[in-house]
Amino acid sequence: MTTKLELKGTWNEAKGKLKQKYGELTDDDLMFAEGKEDELLGRLQKRLGRTKDDIRKELAEL
Repeated sequence: MTTKLELKGTWNEAKGKLKQKYGELTDDDLMFAEGKEDELLGRLQKRLGRTKDDIRKELAEL
């Protein structure tokens, strides 16, 4: 996965791509707060039915 700093820096772009790919995601699902990466991954895991590792890989590929 990208580093925390990289994720923070590119989060708006990544969020847009995730919303395009997964139309069911809401802004609340994609809310990112510094230091809350695990919370974000947990929300995405629950919403998408995928593992945290799968989500990390997908975020790294965005």
